[in-house]
Amino acid sequence: MDLSADLDFARSLADIADTISLERFRAADLHVSKKADSTHVTDADQAVEHALRERIATERPDDAFLGEETTADTGAEATSEGHRQWVVDPIDGTANYLRGVPVWATLIALAVDGRPVLGVVSAPALGKRWWAAEGLGAHSFDGALRVSGVADLSDASLSYNSIQQWDDDDRLDALVDLSRRVWRTRAYGDMWSYMLVAEGVIDIAGEPDLKPWDIAALVPIVEEAGGRFTSLDGDPGAWHGSALATNGLVHDAVVEVIRR
Repeated sequence: MDLSADLDFARSLADIADTISLERFRAADLHVSKKADSTHVTDADQAVEHALRERIATERPDDAFLGEETTADTGAEATSEGHRQWVVDPIDGTANYLRGVPVWATLIALAVDGRPVLGVVSAPALGKRWWAAEGLGAHSFDGALRVSGVADLSDASLSYNSIQQWDDDDRLDALVDLSRRVWRTRAYGDMWSYMLVAEGVIDIAGEPDLKPWDIAALVPIVEEAGGRFTSLDGDPGAWHGSALATNGLVHDAVVEVIRR
């Protein structure tokens, strides 16, 4: 499967998203509302997703689409929508975006038969972008990506996103246990944690309570950088409601701690 043309297309979608999101970032008239699940949405989220959905419909009319702001399907149902499906989170890190914190990104993935094979993560406020496709490696503006060679959990650096998420998912004891076994813990948050794993500067990133659009674009980037990506319980793919990315060397040990 040659994904070169699809990767070029995905990166062009990221260019469109960056133009829209940056123009509205820290805007005095940014409109913020709450969705049915009490999470926030801004006019920038909606504008980015609308623009990308329209472009995909024009350029890839036979492909399915799953987006955070316009699709109500669950992850499990989404896999059956089509052989090829674009999965989009217009702004991952909306809470950061609406407060003016620059850690947010547009996530764009292509899933084939439910398997994410291509991902682009574009964080224009940080001046960063990461991308990958199966067989084409993982890259950023700084060059090729490679995970770390840390092999012992006691030497590993962990990013866990937020204590509240783990607590709400009844996994706080697992997080505390894991934090006692690693060298260092931080909460870099959202997509950035996973990209730091792909860059090899941290070794573990994970969080519960996620949707497919939060996960799909991250999977190919981590895996093409040489890492492993599963749910917190060790299930592969983007459809299990949680995420665990590691350099691969410590993955089984992390899953064992979380399960216990």
